[in-house]
Amino acid sequence: MSPIEPEGVRGQSTARRRRRVRLRTLLIWLAVIPTAAMGTQVAVTAERLLSRSEHLRADVAAAERIGVPLYTLMVDMQAERTMTAAVWAGTAGAEDGLRIRREASDQGVAEFRRLAAGTAASFEDVNRRLDGLAAYRQRADARTGGADGTLAYYTGLIDAVIQAYQREFSHADDAGIVQENRPVVSMLAATEMVAREDTILSLAGPSRQLNPAGFDQFVSAVGAHRHLYETWIVPYLPERDRRFYERIVASPDWQTKLRIENAIISGHTDVDSGVRLPAEVAGWRSAHANFSVQMASLNIDRARTVLTLGETKAAELETEVAWLIGGSGGGLLLVVAVVVLTTRSLLRRLHDLHERTVTVAEETLPDVVARLQHGRPVDDGVLPAVRGEGDEVGRISDAFARAVAVSVDGHRRLAAERHGFGLFATGIASRTGNLVSRQLSLTEDLQDTFGHDEALLAQLMRSDQLTVGMRRQIENLLILAGGEVPDPHTEPMRIADLLREAAAEVEDFRRIERQALDETSVEPHAISQISHLLAELLDNATRFSPPRSKVVIRAERVTDGLSVEIEDRGPRVTPERYEEMNGRLHQAPPYSVLAQNAHRLGLFVVGHLADQLRATVTLRRSVYGGTSAVVILPAELLVATGAETPRESAPAGRAAPEPAAPEPAAPEPAAPEPSAALPAPRPTVERGPAPVEHTAAGLPSRPVKQPAPSSAPGARPAPAAGPARPALPERVPQTHIAEQLRAPRAPEAAPRPDAETPEEVADAWADYERGTQTVEAELRRDRP
Repeated sequence: MSPIEPEGVRGQSTARRRRRVRLRTLLIWLAVIPTAAMGTQVAVTAERLLSRSEHLRADVAAAERIGVPLYTLMVDMQAERTMTAAVWAGTAGAEDGLRIRREASDQGVAEFRRLAAGTAASFEDVNRRLDGLAAYRQRADARTGGADGTLAYYTGLIDAVIQAYQREFSHADDAGIVQENRPVVSMLAATEMVAREDTILSLAGPSRQLNPAGFDQFVSAVGAHRHLYETWIVPYLPERDRRFYERIVASPDWQTKLRIENAIISGHTDVDSGVRLPAEVAGWRSAHANFSVQMASLNIDRARTVLTLGETKAAELETEVAWLIGGSGGGLLLVVAVVVLTTRSLLRRLHDLHERTVTVAEETLPDVVARLQHGRPVDDGVLPAVRGEGDEVGRISDAFARAVAVSVDGHRRLAAERHGFGLFATGIASRTGNLVSRQLSLTEDLQDTFGHDEALLAQLMRSDQLTVGMRRQIENLLILAGGEVPDPHTEPMRIADLLREAAAEVEDFRRIERQALDETSVEPHAISQISHLLAELLDNATRFSPPRSKVVIRAERVTDGLSVEIEDRGPRVTPERYEEMNGRLHQAPPYSVLAQNAHRLGLFVVGHLADQLRATVTLRRSVYGGTSAVVILPAELLVATGAETPRESAPAGRAAPEPAAPEPAAPEPAAPEPSAALPAPRPTVERGPAPVEHTAAGLPSRPVKQPAPSSAPGARPAPAAGPARPALPERVPQTHIAEQLRAPRAPEAAPRPDAETPEEVADAWADYERGTQTVEAELRRDRP
């Protein structure tokens, strides 16, 4: 865990990367936000109430301005319709009455259009129907088109007037006003039904005869207006209007109306032309003239009551808004006062707690954490203790003390776990390294003993290659555990040799192609680390690319040092995936991340080695669609290759074979002990590249070096006569591995047979030998 950063000197403000809101500001916000919300709600409520008040006043004003002319227009149209029916029926004196009613209707139409100009669209239907009034009057005067069509026009016009009234004056927001206005609209509809009865009876005329359609309309009108009065008018009338209505229905004129309606429905006579009405219809006109006036008075009184109620409601809404604003303002002032007093009291109590916690956070806790990270003991007496205080501030202080104790315990356990993991990983690596070292020694002995068997030799070479890979994985474990891989080299190594050494550690080394190798050498102390880093990248490239594709590695000098690029033909990788992998390379992850990616630790190892070498490793998409890994080694790790510098042999333990060439007879060295030093380099003889010869079985063979007779005790005798075998590279065991991995060898079980055929291994070995001889020839040509 990272050390705790101190907050700063007490009493002084500190610059922080991220500005934090002060507690005083939070408390103010705690008051401001509800206050603003309350103010907003008050404003919205007040605006809504004022809008309702304005709407009510607008409805009242519109009703007073155009409601009365609209009602007058309806009454005039009903009267003109009745007189038109009477004229059509041939009633005596009906023409004079029709002329008078038309003059009154014209005045009502003119007044309505003057007041309705520029108002809502609710009156458009009424104006449109009024445009055809003159045409229907002409049809009535000429007796064309039939009486039913003319009377239907008047009926449609009156229905449009009633609907306009309902749309314009029945949408108040107040439920009480809607309730009071509902009987008004129903009374207009009921009055229209009675007026239709009057028109139908006028159409019967002196003959008292109606066609079947007219009789049906009469019966429908009687039923409709009775239903309206009983269901939608009387139940909703206030007490005063209900008594007035009861006086109307109890009057002789209303009773005459009921008697005539009942007589027509039950006492009519069917004739050839339709229906003959009873003689009682003669008293309809006088009775209708009396009760219709009373009903009109009730309608007007009910409408004025609704308008008065609207004015009262609008005034009440305005008063409610005034009280709302005043009460809310007083409440907001009280909230502000309470917040100011509470904030000052709380901040004073928290000041002392802040002083104590800052001391612990900036002085005590960092010192405790530092001691734990360095493995030193910690005195628990320096940590804050839980006092068990009962108030809120005391509980916060106790909670902070518990948090400090938990944090210290966590650091203590983490330090112990890190130390234990290091010991555990080191022990595992040490025991496994012993087995690998013994395996390598056993493989060398077998190669020396059975090298004349070409098939067995190929399998032994394969086993040697796999064992070298096992050793690299053990070194990976040591690197991730925090250790370092020591380097046994004492002389600089050419880049060409270093790349060949790194490639030799890869299981599928035959697919690696080296290009454009620069004539530069590497410092001895960094050879093993660089070789290990490149081997991990090459191993990844060979594993995640098609089996038959090549992996190219090239090196060249750049401004910042040496650039080594490894390019494969693997699958495409998304930019997000490249970003994630480069993050592993540039920053050492915690153990939790390593545990989650235990199956792909190569990038973490490369990241650790790059950090130790101060090198940079970047993965990116190559131009061929695969992945390109670019390693930039710093210039301080490089040295110029001298013209006379003798070529060093490959370091011990690597699987790269040495070139085979005839050499002077020399005694063959015995197998060294684990602590033996590297053998002295053998003198080289100037020669050109020797051709690679093959045996009758198709396997490569190289010239055999003839060992001189050895008189040393314990020297290994030469093998029995048999086919010539290639000279094998010599390895000094345990000179290249970490200090912790060195241990005495012990016998081990035989390696498992490899699945590849001897011919495949031989072909790969011949390709590698041919490349080695070519490089040696180039080196000899460069020497003076």
